[in-house]
Amino acid sequence: MQKFYIIFYKREVKKNMAKIKDGLLYSETHHWVKVREDICTLGITDFAQEQMGEIQFVDLPEVGENVFKEQEYASIESAQTVTELISPITGNIIEINEEISINPEIINQDPYGKGWLIKVKLEDKKEIDLLLSPEEYRDIITESPINE
Repeated sequence: MQKFYIIFYKREVKKNMAKIKDGLLYSETHHWVKVREDICTLGITDFAQEQMGEIQFVDLPEVGENVFKEQEYASIESAQTVTELISPITGNIIEINEEISINPEIINQDPYGKGWLIKVKLEDKKEIDLLLSPEEYRDIITESPINE
């Protein structure tokens, strides 16, 4: 399966400019995950939205659908490309961010706040242990081939 970061090869990366928020976990597919017991809020990282450019459309799944770790669950269209999003966890969607369907640019403006994508009831808590700390994620984006 194609990884999320593959689409970023054409844009210049400002590796020291991407914000990485403490208190969140991260994935290699450039998602952030906020864990509250067995409920996880997912969004894309500042690095991801920066690489996509101006986000114009978001296609999210519906409440009640399941997402599966390492499987496509949504897509984001920007001025440059359409990006398929790969879930970092498995679970059932309990809420979607309706606001970003109306105003997708919110993801560019506030990726760690109002730009969240979905909330998921986690199926397997062990998957959380496989996510990255802010420091580990920072290492990935600064060592990524797109930064060379």
